[in-house]
Amino acid sequence: MPAAVWNSLVPSTNGKPDNPFLDHAFFLALEQSGCATGKTGWQPQHITIDDADGKPIGLMPLFLKSHSMGEYVFDHGWANALERAGGSYYPKLQCSVPFTPATAPKLLVPSGDAAIEAALLAAAQQLAIQRDASSVHATFVPEAEADLIESDGWLKRVDTQFHWHNEGFATFDDFLETLSSRKRKTIRRERRDALADGLTIKWLTGSDLMEHHWDAFYDFYEDTGARKWGRPYLNRKFFSLLNQTMADRIVLMLAYDGDTPIAGAINFLGSDRIFGRNWGAIREVPFLHFELCYYQAIDFAIQHKLQVVEAGAQGEHKLARGYAPASTYSVHWIAHPGLRAAVADFLEQERASVEHQQEMLDQYTPFRKGERTDK
Repeated sequence: MPAAVWNSLVPSTNGKPDNPFLDHAFFLALEQSGCATGKTGWQPQHITIDDADGKPIGLMPLFLKSHSMGEYVFDHGWANALERAGGSYYPKLQCSVPFTPATAPKLLVPSGDAAIEAALLAAAQQLAIQRDASSVHATFVPEAEADLIESDGWLKRVDTQFHWHNEGFATFDDFLETLSSRKRKTIRRERRDALADGLTIKWLTGSDLMEHHWDAFYDFYEDTGARKWGRPYLNRKFFSLLNQTMADRIVLMLAYDGDTPIAGAINFLGSDRIFGRNWGAIREVPFLHFELCYYQAIDFAIQHKLQVVEAGAQGEHKLARGYAPASTYSVHWIAHPGLRAAVADFLEQERASVEHQQEMLDQYTPFRKGERTDK
């Protein structure tokens, strides 16, 4: 599908997708770089609905998958259960942005017509049957979209991330004033210690981003990825392609020792928020991870009047640094009636556990009583 047509179906402001991960350029970079292709277990199967004149009026980004890697919503237990029962869980259909645990709509219907949304869901289920896929999964969808899809008979799943909310702060110190005295002191000490050896931080975006910056960042990313999960999902070409098409939606934060970069974090810009994605370092420096990934993102959001920092999947350590619990949602259509019933029971128990966990986490936020207003 041409980029202009794809992006016309994506929620946008002034012609620019509100969520950078829904931009046609992001999907194209994943495919052209070879990161999300049939060879890597991400075969594009995007569904479109056309009107009577052949004009696309609905889009559902979709992939046929042969594994469950790179999704951040874990269903390995479901796969194992079906395999033990003599069934085949793979292939499955995955409605998501590959390797990206950031909430974004997946039923892309500019008119908001419920009939078109229902048609996309029905088409996904029919495609699953045609491809002998066990299931369809739409991950990191907005709550309202999850509720809509659940009403169509899909199963809803809830999980937790940690987001920072900008309450109109003019400076980082303004934000710190909303925290308890002990937490303020801890964060100031962490920030001081992270740069104690004379390290400096640079924000790079747009035309300031050069290939040598990406060379450095990829070394950091590759080292961290290899230690965490064995093989990074993204290759070096992917970042060059992004630099050609989406440099103005990227903020690369690099830590320098003199003129030598030693660590970096990549962020993406949405219409009202900044998304932290990947980070890495070639030298161990206490608290540098927190500085680059969390505090610098807050600084950037305050300076540019962005409302939210989404710092990626999981990480309860973010709580002490001013990031509050936020629910994330996914929905699942499962063809096998026995597996569907078992998963439905599991999700009911899991939702109760997540709700209880979030209630407990709320008691440990670093905010002074009455200061947190994002809820």
